[in-house]
Amino acid sequence: MTLLGIDYGERRIGLAVTDALGIIASPLETIGNDERCIQRLKDIVEERSIDTVVVGLPLKLDGGLGPAAEKTLRFVDKLKAELDVAVETFDERLTTAQAERSMLAHDISRAKRAKRIDQMAAQIMLQSYLDASKRKMKTDSDAE
Repeated sequence: MTLLGIDYGERRIGLAVTDALGIIASPLETIGNDERCIQRLKDIVEERSIDTVVVGLPLKLDGGLGPAAEKTLRFVDKLKAELDVAVETFDERLTTAQAERSMLAHDISRAKRAKRIDQMAAQIMLQSYLDASKRKMKTDSDAE
């Protein structure tokens, strides 16, 4: 089961993908948020045999929906209308900050950070989704 993770932004969209077993998320690329982005996402879904698209939902710290989350949900609605795979959302609070800290810790230059921050945030969000899914499966099997 291969998943595509999306870190949606007004100017750029970061992408990450899992391995075929759905165990590890890796950064994929960053695309522009323009009139071509939906077609590019369709192409990626087809080329990589994506089963599920997971879009990071930037909830406010209190868990509510702010303007960024509302824009993301409108984008999710477009994806659901255009893609022939499942499209889900997952809480992505603070993933960009986490990606920034990680790249700073690895002494990555400002120019490289700017190019990779969105796909790194998508990777962190997608890996969190995978980890949460595994925990849920374990909890469900323990309850039986």
